[in-house]
Amino acid sequence: MTVVTYEFEGEYYGATVNSFTSVSIDPPLLLVSFMRTAKAAERLMTRPFTINVLAGDQKTTALQFAGKPQAGHEIPWNFSHGSPRIKDSLAHFSCEPWREYDGGDHVLVLGKVVDFGYAQDKVSLVFYRGQWHRVADTPPPLWLEWVNQHG
Repeated sequence: MTVVTYEFEGEYYGATVNSFTSVSIDPPLLLVSFMRTAKAAERLMTRPFTINVLAGDQKTTALQFAGKPQAGHEIPWNFSHGSPRIKDSLAHFSCEPWREYDGGDHVLVLGKVVDFGYAQDKVSLVFYRGQWHRVADTPPPLWLEWVNQHG
């Protein structure tokens, strides 16, 4: 599960998205998709943003950004490369806006990765078939190999 976060008029915002995808290695580009009516869809092309891959213990954070406010839940933030990121996430990709494409009732936003990081001691949060799950006790070997070559 991922949350895309950004700053707008001095406030931090985010949107829960259930996937993102790699587009290019050179330059390093990632794609996220938003309903055309989402505020994030109109704001992300004008400011840096971060794709946060949530850890297995961050279900409350996922719900918060999915429009289901969680009473008393405070989001712990870090700020780098012009955008906020969720502290203690499994991984993060800080991006600069690259391109935007029409995706019918969605907007496809590409971001150029300017920084990334991950926690080796966490598992990921997944929403599958209407239920929350934790998977992958360790990152796949190919992921670790890529990180070691590019990090």
